[in-house]
This record gives sequence, structure tokens and C-alpha cells, in this order.
Amino acid sequence: MNASLWALTLLQVLLYAALAPLLVGWVRKIKALLQNRKGASVWQPYRDLYKLFGKEARMAHTASILFRAAPYIVFVATWLAASAIPLIAIPMPTSAIADVIVIAGLLALARFFLALAGMDVGTAFGGMGASREMFVSALAEPAMLMAVFTLAMTAHSTNLASVVEYQLVNDNILRPSYMFALAGLMLVAIAETGRIPADNPATHLELTMIHEAMILEYSGRHLALMEWAAQLKLLLYGVLLANVFFPWGIGQGTGFAAASIGLVVIVTKLALLGVALAVSETVLAKMRVFRVPAFLNLALLLALLGLLSHVILEVGA
Repeated sequence: MNASLWALTLLQVLLYAALAPLLVGWVRKIKALLQNRKGASVWQPYRDLYKLFGKEARMAHTASILFRAAPYIVFVATWLAASAIPLIAIPMPTSAIADVIVIAGLLALARFFLALAGMDVGTAFGGMGASREMFVSALAEPAMLMAVFTLAMTAHSTNLASVVEYQLVNDNILRPSYMFALAGLMLVAIAETGRIPADNPATHLELTMIHEAMILEYSGRHLALMEWAAQLKLLLYGVLLANVFFPWGIGQGTGFAAASIGLVVIVTKLALLGVALAVSETVLAKMRVFRVPAFLNLALLLALLGLLSHVILEVGA
């Protein structure tokens, strides 16, 4: 039993790393089709990572050891944060660390070293991107925690595995408080992953870029790790939205049959989320950086409304 659980856990960890580039490729492909373009293959992100890993990593002479270590720290911290969230099944040995506080801490650790790496070389773009990244995260983290705490108050636990299990056993509907929290978390996910309208991952314009400004000095395998970490972060928020708010279909057993069904279901959910993201990025334009606080304030307001509506309904009951 323990061996099968650990094998299933290892499979889930590897699936996170394997599916992250595919989700990015799927979103790009749908955006291209919506814009009447053929677009690149959904496998293109894998080819890009393979090409980058095969190139030599060149660094500025002013780069310190922190600049060299940051890609590995950012990637590992993001991968650990993603792997803690239930993907295909609930009863996992890693469920003990699937706490929203732990996940937020790991993401903050990755962001901290990403910002330090952006400032390490001393370029103007790196410092600008780092300051913008910390500015956005200071507004996004409270909204994310508020949204997840809405679910945590219902399940009486901040452990995401417990929240998912509670919803599967006790809740068969999406409560009004969950709808507010879901809307708030979706806005946070867009800002945290650097997607339109908060940021544009496909641009290198110095007046608009946030994430790209911090990794301009990276190349080779270091750039590949940074890009892979960004793809993992997008998958992390996608799974958080799909499995925490819509947990139906996730495996509840320890066998590979239940895990296989859970894998098919989560891939379908992520495909639908990818289509929704591609449509939103097609119809919306990149907003000015100074309008991002209002965007995240709306996310915090929605999450707060979800929390208050939960408290009111509980008191009324």
C-alpha cells in the first residue's frame, strides 16, 4: 500500500513538470486559431526547453553566485508548491504539506530569489521588473489567501487535500461564497502568472514587461529553468482553480485506475481553462501598469465578499 502511494505521488510530481509546457502550448495554439493564424504546435514549448537546455549559459561579469543559483531555487520552489496541490488523487503522502500557507510561502520564496536575480546584474530593466513584481505580489497575495480561506472556513482546515475531500463528501453545489472566491482567485491567477491584461508574456517592451524584465540577462539552461518555472506556476493556478473549486472527478482511491480517471478529468478541466484564458487574452488588451492595483483590489474585494457571505450564511443558519 505504501509503495503504491509513493509511486502515485512520484507520478503526480512528474506529471506537473510534464504537463506545464503543454498547457502553455495549448493556450498559444487556441489564441492563434482565434486570431486566424495557424500558430505553432502545442509541443513547441517542449522544443524550446530542449533547445535552451542544450545551449551554454552565458552570464555578465558582474553576476554573483546568487544569479547562478536563482534559476534552480526558483524552479525547485515552484515545483514543490505545485506538487503539494492534489492533481489526480487525494490520498497522497504529500497531503500533509498541501497547506495553503506552505504553498504561499514557497511561491514567495521563488519570487524573492527571482527579484534578487533581476537586480543582481545591475541593469535598469532588471531593477524595474523586480520592483514591479514585488509591487504586484504585495497586492495579489492577500487576495489569494482570502479566497482560499473562504473554502478553508467551510472545511475547517487550510489543508487543500482536506478542503477537496470535504467538498466531495459534503458539498454538491457551488456556494455563493465560493463563486466570489473563485472570481477573485481567477484575477489573482492572471496577475501572478503574468497574463493579459496584467502583463504580456510575449512582449519585450521595456515600458510594459514585468516578468520578462527580470530574466533578460539569462540564457541557456538558466533561462530554460526560469521559463519552466513560469509554466509550472500557470499550471499550479490552473489546478488550484480546477480541483479546489471543481473537485469532481479527482481520484479518491489508491489504485492507478482511479488515478487514470483523475488524470483524464484534470486534463479536460485544464483544456477548458486554457480555452477560457485564450479567449480572454484575445478580447482584452494589456492594461497600464498603474491600473494593475485597481485590478488586484477588485480581486481582493471579491474574495472579501466571498468570506463575508460565508460568515453571514453560517450565522443565518
